[in-house]
Amino acid sequence: MTTAPWVHGRAGDADLVVAAHELQPLLRQNSAANEAAGQLTDAVVDALHDKDLFGMWVPASLGGVELDPVSSLEVVQALSEADPSTGWVVTTTALATGTGGAYLGDAAVAEMFRGRRFPVVAGQGTRPGKAVRDGEGYRLSGAWSFASGIKHAQWIHTLGIVEESGEPLIFVLPVDKAELIDNWDVLGLKATGSIDYTIEDVYVPAVFTHSGPTETPVRGGSLFTLGITHIALIGHSAWALGVSRRMLDELCALVRSKSGRPGTMAAHQGFQAIYGEAEARWHAARSFVYETWRGASETINSGAALSVEQKTLLRLALYNATWAAEAISVVVYRAGGTTALRSGVMQRYFRDMHAGTQHVTSAPGVIEACGRYLGGLAPAHDWLHMDLVPKAS
Repeated sequence: MTTAPWVHGRAGDADLVVAAHELQPLLRQNSAANEAAGQLTDAVVDALHDKDLFGMWVPASLGGVELDPVSSLEVVQALSEADPSTGWVVTTTALATGTGGAYLGDAAVAEMFRGRRFPVVAGQGTRPGKAVRDGEGYRLSGAWSFASGIKHAQWIHTLGIVEESGEPLIFVLPVDKAELIDNWDVLGLKATGSIDYTIEDVYVPAVFTHSGPTETPVRGGSLFTLGITHIALIGHSAWALGVSRRMLDELCALVRSKSGRPGTMAAHQGFQAIYGEAEARWHAARSFVYETWRGASETINSGAALSVEQKTLLRLALYNATWAAEAISVVVYRAGGTTALRSGVMQRYFRDMHAGTQHVTSAPGVIEACGRYLGGLAPAHDWLHMDLVPKAS
């Protein structure tokens, strides 16, 4: 079993939750600077390293915590409340770093996890490249997009299809083996730096690969029996909750600051009703997310696999949280008036929220598939990433 060459001395999951809340003032202070730079500032990156947040899903044998799903929700929500791009980058890079630590071979992990800090791994696991077998490894080529956090990474995690077998593999290789294309000119989530990259005929040893849909860890506990996709659902659910919670809090602060003046929203019953409905929508979305993840945690901790119904509800909870958050952002933007129109927190969060809704996990096909399964129209199906497919016979 590979072990980390350092000792972090972390007591447990609760410490990372506390750490995420402790970082909120720094993240708020750097949020505008992150966006202006198109990446997280050095101060933010250093702080995330200092608190070991890039390694929150790293196996315990490598010095990580293997943060449980419910605590993970709390961590990502806290980070996203303070800065949506930071929450997004931590979600995506912690996912690639932790699953690399869980699923890759010992020689690969020994090289990646030999420093004093956890490595940062970033990349894209949806649109695949092409891999050709070459001796004890593969030659990988392709073009990928949406590499959130790659400007802070030392390693790339990227999907390729093996030409000879059709097998989907995750390939992990040094960032300097790829050409980075600095083209992230977008509406929101600018500081995630989710740029494109290309790889041309790069040799990757087999030990630096693992099956894309694997749910069988080489090291680590029950968390990694979820597989990459389900761990990703944790982060994206919490991100939507964090962004929408901050928007509601900002609107509250704005309305209270004008309370007592004639004709303000604070005394307007129409606004009070709209705000109450938005709060109800947020709390309902949060309850659904936490309820489904508590149940999923109990299942995997018992040694069982998630049922298809549980997998469906986890996706449905994320979809609901995302679009509830989008609806809340519209309420806040309209009620915020010219404050929301001008450059500032409300405007930035509104833009970031609408960037987040474009993620594949909240696409129309997801809710359609959830409806098919829960309506009893796909009884012999299971989930492969975000697609509901017939079970193998």
